[in-house]
Parts: sequence; structure tokens; C-alpha cells
Amino acid sequence: MLELGVCYYPEQWPREKWPEDAARMVELGLDWVRIGEFSWSAVEPEPGQFDWSFMDEAIDVLGKAGLKVILGTPTAAPPKWLIDRHPDILAVGPDGHVRRFGARRHYCFSSRTYFREAARITRAFVERYGHHPFVRAWQTDNEYGDHDTIYSYSAEAERAFRLWLENRYGTIDALNEAWGTRFWSMRYRHFDEVDLPLHVVEEPSPTHLVDFVRFSSDQVVQFNRQQVEIIRAGSPGRPVTHNFMSHNIDFDHFKLSEDLDVASWDVYPMGGLINGRLPDEEKARLLRTGDPDQVAFNHDLYRAAGRGRVWVMEQQPGPVNWAAHNQAPADGMVRLWTWLAYAHGVDMVAYFRWRQAPFAQEQFHAGLLLPDSTPDQAFHETATVAAERERLPKNRQRERAKVALVMDYESRWASRALPQGRTYQASAICLDWYAALSRHGVDIDIVSQESDLEGYALVICPDLLIPNTGFIERLKASQAKVLFGPRSGSKTPDMHIPDGLPPGPLRDLIDIRVTRVESLPSPESETVLHGNRSFAAGTWRETIETGESVLATFTGAYRPGSPALVGNAGVRYLTALPSREWLDALMRDCLDWAGISWLPDLGDIRLARRGDLTFAFNFGTEAKELPIPANAGILVGESYLEPAGVTIWRHI
Repeated sequence: MLELGVCYYPEQWPREKWPEDAARMVELGLDWVRIGEFSWSAVEPEPGQFDWSFMDEAIDVLGKAGLKVILGTPTAAPPKWLIDRHPDILAVGPDGHVRRFGARRHYCFSSRTYFREAARITRAFVERYGHHPFVRAWQTDNEYGDHDTIYSYSAEAERAFRLWLENRYGTIDALNEAWGTRFWSMRYRHFDEVDLPLHVVEEPSPTHLVDFVRFSSDQVVQFNRQQVEIIRAGSPGRPVTHNFMSHNIDFDHFKLSEDLDVASWDVYPMGGLINGRLPDEEKARLLRTGDPDQVAFNHDLYRAAGRGRVWVMEQQPGPVNWAAHNQAPADGMVRLWTWLAYAHGVDMVAYFRWRQAPFAQEQFHAGLLLPDSTPDQAFHETATVAAERERLPKNRQRERAKVALVMDYESRWASRALPQGRTYQASAICLDWYAALSRHGVDIDIVSQESDLEGYALVICPDLLIPNTGFIERLKASQAKVLFGPRSGSKTPDMHIPDGLPPGPLRDLIDIRVTRVESLPSPESETVLHGNRSFAAGTWRETIETGESVLATFTGAYRPGSPALVGNAGVRYLTALPSREWLDALMRDCLDWAGISWLPDLGDIRLARRGDLTFAFNFGTEAKELPIPANAGILVGESYLEPAGVTIWRHI
């Protein structure tokens, strides 16, 4: 059954409010409460002098009311006295300036001092609360990567990067070969000569850039692993999670999640829309409902990272304070987002936050309550969800989809290092492909290259620049049809063009050689003929040699008749980035090829399935009739779905 929670900051409110708040949370139908992730200076106001009184009392009050406590380690906000004692803790930004105290996330993952201090405070928390009956789960730190804090250019980061490189390459000659330092006389004599990739005249070697990202990602994984190991040793049997952010690619979430029991993430659809990929006219139309696919994609991504276990640790309850513009969601959207999460496999949704703060940086960030404790809109919608969940059958799980979409972090880092076009954005391309499938009512699993592919009928690879041999072997062994997007197989792990030309090792699956690539200024730069229809295509085009069947061709003035889509019985390769219309047609064609049923374009309606339950969500501004089977029983909502509405039915 769906569980509900809330984020609470007892240190920010008078103690006499705590019992009333806890009672109201339980009355509302909440099961969990997250606390503690910014509490370091409250529990250790002076070096080595701990005052646990407020935390002891808060946990006691919340737990006795019937709430399960998620306790956060407080390492996202080290106190001022620690920074003053050890300024080497602070990160350095790409501008060369020290990122100073006064907000949060003011630390460098490579700081040896902070690594020790983070372990010390984590151990203190675990020794105090590791066996506490009301502490039922742990969260490490808070939002790795928020405010662009993964990459540090400090002296500590430079020292650690050089050691990482020596461990990776063994010899400086191997590094020179991998980085191509013969180009532009960039050769190094020893590892201590290597600088961080910053403030050079032109772009650094792409291998230098990608290695710096790999290193930075490994530093985050190591930092998180230390906390997880301390928690596991001192608090056995309690799940450990971390709250990721929407579609962040600054580090490898799959690798970090190997150490977690549950992956969780923070859901802010309004800011996601404003800062997202959609054209301005679409953003205006969806202003108060958000991108219909961005949130669902991240649910599926983090469900994969968590190996099937995923929570929402922060659900947006109203306007926020950090986007370029901060509009309110339409009434009903908080309820919709909650059920959307559950439909995509999320088992617990926690709202951020219980009460809107009347002070400090987040005064404009809504909560379930207004600053004077009056219920805000999301409070009432949460009550609705709590009542509706009682109508649903228990123990329904998200089943494996028929379609898998491959998300590979190293490939993302590769395209960021060598975009070959200022408008090329791999994350947006991948989400476009996901949306094209979702608009046709198809469930999708996000997978990594390490995932088991058994049972998938169709595997989609929008931007797999660096395929690994294990993944290729699993594709060969599977019965799935496979579609590769342009640039697939175009780089080796050392960021070189593969021997024999791209798609490198993918030539074991499909007979092509990519002989030329172009980046183009517009999605309508080219036209293609696919079947008997003409479509626009642009921003990326490849020229190939192939012995495979040609399924679509370019029809413009430049090399008309060149292949735009080729394939064999099991694998297809796309040589251009398609327009939305061609992408929709392409996905329908691939679904038919793989024997997967689909629905006509649903427009602003989205469907998702969990067990024998089907969920429908209306992100548009008009009511729509739903394609509900005659033998289904509606459990929540109506067959005529209003804007911001949810309908749930069960197959009988």
C-alpha cells in the first residue's frame, strides 16, 4: 500500500508545537517523517560538545504519536566552527573562488578532513539512535549535486584527482596515450604535472574532461559508502536511502545506489518544467501541470537505481522559491503527482515540507501548512490521497515492462565533453524518446548497461555512445528487438573514435560504418522519407556505409537517398535525430516490430500500470474520455477525466 510522509524540522519550531504537529500528521494519514538532515549545529553547537536533548525529544514525540522516523545524517551543512577550523573543507568553484559558508552543501568531496569529520558525526548519530525503536530508516546527507556541488577545483581535489589517475592508468605513458597528448604538445612527464580541466585557452582533451567526471563521481560514491557502512554496522535492519535530484547526470546514480537499500528522489515538477526541455509554447500551456513525462521518467530511473525499491523524499506541495519563475500548481496536481509516483513503483511519498518557513532562504517555498499553521491546498489533497488509498487492493507491484530504455551515465559525460553542436543535449533527446513511447500508453523501464534484459521485447538506446561488451553480449542473448540512436558506439572508453569507425563494437549486431557526422542548426534542417510519409529531421545527421536493409532515406538537397534508418531482423540504427512527428511514427513502427500493443496518441493523458491496476492522469486543460475496458472496475475517479484528475481502475 502507498505510504505517506512529510519532511519536518523540529529545530526550527518551538518545542511546544511538536506534539500538536505530530498529532496532526497522524490524523492527516501520514506514516513517515524525515528529520535531521540539517541539524549538525543544533546537536554539536561547539566542537565535541553534543546536546542531544532536542533530537531525543523530537524523535520521542514523533514516534509516540505513531510516526516512523527517517533520520538524515547532517553532513550536507557542516557548522561554521568546523569551517573556521578547517577551511580546506570548502570546495572551489569553476571560477576559482572558494565556495564559502552561509548556505549548504559547502564542502569538497575530496577533502580528507571532511571525510573524517563526516564519518565522526555520522558515527555519533548512529551510536545515539542506531537501535532507537522509532528510527526506522536512514537518509545519507541531502541531494548530492544540488547547487552544482559535485565538481570541486580545490587543491584537495587536484591532489585526489592525480592519485585517481595514477590508480586508473598505472603509468604516465598510458595516460598520455589515452588522452591523446601528442595532439597540441600536451604530453605529461608524471602525474603531478596534471592539472584539473579548468581555465585552459580552448577545451581540454575530452578524455581529461570525462576522467575528471569519472573521478568526481567516484568521490561521491566513496563519501556515501562510508556513511552507509557506519549506519549498517550500528543500525542493522533499517533501510538506507539517499534523496537524488531530477535527472542529474553529474555522477553515476546507478553506481552509488549499489550501496543503498532504497533509492529516493525529490520531485519538483514546476521548476522542472521551467528549467526543462519543452519549447516555450508548451511550457505556457503546461504551466500549472508540468511536463507530463519528466517526473515519470525519473520515477522509472530511480526505481531502476534502487533495484525496484524507490521512495519520493520530497514532493512539491505548491510554489517553490528556486526556479527562474515559481508558479503554483493547479489544484489537484499534488494528488495527481502522488498517485503518479505510486503507479510508477514508488512505495512512499513524503511532502516537503510540513510548515512553510517564515524566515531564511525558503520563505516562498510552500508546505502542507502556512506559516501560521493553517492548512494549505496540499494538506487537503494529501487527506484525499490518504482516503483514496483505502479503496485500492494491497500488495500490488510494478511489473517488468515490455520496453527497456537504456540510460548510461558515461555516455552522457562523453556527449557533454564532445557535443559537436551547441544544441545537442542528450538528456533532452532521451526524454523525448521516452515521451514518444509514453504518449502511446506504453509502460517503460529505465535500465543500465548492467541490467538483466530477460523478458524485454524492445530495447531502446537513444544515446549509447560507449557500449560495453557485457551489454552487447546480453543483447545478443536476448530475444528483444533493439533500436540505436545516432552516435551510438561512437566512442571508446578513452573517448577515441573506435577502430574501424563507429559504431565500433555494435558492428557485431548491425553492418554499418559511420563515415561522416554533422550537427545542424534546426530540427527541420533535413527531410526524410519513412514508408510513404515525409518527415522533418535535424540537429544531427550521419553518413553511413551499410549492407543492411534501408528503411528510411534522406530526401533533401544534400546526398538525397542516403540511409536515415537501417536494420536487420533484430537491430535497427537511426542516423538522424528525428522531429517529434517522425519520432512518434518511428516508435509506433518499432512497437509493431516488437509485437507490443499501443494506443493512439493520448495527448495530455498518461497511463501507467501497477499489477492489475491502471492509472490515468490528465496533464491537460480539457476533460477527456478514457479508454477503460468494459470488464474493468473503477476504484477512484471517473471515466471522463477532468484536468489535473486521476482515475484508477482494476482489471477484473
